[in-house]
Amino acid sequence: MRRHIKNNVSWLGYIDWELESFHGDDYSIMNGSSQNAYLVEEGKTILIDTVWTPHRFDFVDNLKSEIDLHRIDAIIANHGECDHSGSLTALMDEIPGTPIYCTANAVKSIEGQYGKRGWDFRVVKTGDTLDIGNGKKLVFVEMRMLHWPDSMATYMTGDNILFSNDAFGQHYAVEELFNDRADKCLLWKEAMKYFANILNPFAAILTKKLEEITKLNLPIDIIAPSHGAIWRDDPLQIVRKYSEWADAYQEDQITIAYDTMWEGTTRIAHEIASEVARQSPSTVVKVFNVSKADKNEVMTEIFRSKAVALGSPTVGNGILSSMAGFIEFMRQLKFRNKKAAAFGCYGWSGESVKILQEKLRESGFAVIDENIRAMWTASSDDLAKIPGMVSSLLAQG
Repeated sequence: MRRHIKNNVSWLGYIDWELESFHGDDYSIMNGSSQNAYLVEEGKTILIDTVWTPHRFDFVDNLKSEIDLHRIDAIIANHGECDHSGSLTALMDEIPGTPIYCTANAVKSIEGQYGKRGWDFRVVKTGDTLDIGNGKKLVFVEMRMLHWPDSMATYMTGDNILFSNDAFGQHYAVEELFNDRADKCLLWKEAMKYFANILNPFAAILTKKLEEITKLNLPIDIIAPSHGAIWRDDPLQIVRKYSEWADAYQEDQITIAYDTMWEGTTRIAHEIASEVARQSPSTVVKVFNVSKADKNEVMTEIFRSKAVALGSPTVGNGILSSMAGFIEFMRQLKFRNKKAAAFGCYGWSGESVKILQEKLRESGFAVIDENIRAMWTASSDDLAKIPGMVSSLLAQG
């Protein structure tokens, strides 16, 4: 079903209420998602992106019900990832000669996934334009590494719409389509989760790109991303948030994440949480067992935090596999400007705390010297070290 966006611009995407995971199982979906594709009907008819491969036939059938496919003068492929390009094979079977505008890297990405099919790729770079008639044009802006090397955004003059692709989106199903109609709490929760788990590794690149877009001095009335709500009410609010989030973001929060074998490490985690609340009642404390909690939700809380404390017992001269995988994912997200501490129990060799500290340093955290390393179960002497550790985590600088 076609949904009106503005003037001659429509939404023709897919709202995916049943989706539970993304990027394989690497990203959890709690509130559905959408794949947003857009149809522009000016002097020329332009399709901007498609939807994910599993929905390609529904997408093409829906598109056929709205327009004669042979009226499409060009397709814009802002990104080659299959949740955006996945309907191209079915669509191009119907209209094989239609030109596809994309970056040079997107050609490599699309042909790498679907094979070389002889499609008419038109390679564009930042500042290139496509005249679409009625005094309007599309302006292309490369968004390299946000979050793939092939990514770009497309700006439509006249209607002042930025089709931003993966930037400014959320994995959030919004039947009402627009940000002013969405549940605001869920919208911002999912926008931050999306940033923290997908875009934060590229924060430095994003900051420069936001500056570049600002210097283009383009009036923006609508930001239309590839997932989630379309920003039409004060659309630049999400741009301002991205600028804030990309600047080594933190709130007055400490997150404690751990796993345990026989609950000894659990006890230490809970004691640390209680001590944070005692020393700094205004500080938000979150505690998670990483083998039971959703990792993307936990990473979002770490993104919000000024400090973390990670715990694991010693197992096989190392740490629990659940914590090892968790820290590797955390390392990939490249959090900045955050303190960290380590804790854990052991029965024989006791390497876990040292390993956690090393991995936290490798992940870019400022690791404090204070730690809790308890043999078998935490004694009163072990617990007496917690106030000093918490004090160092709370200290500024």
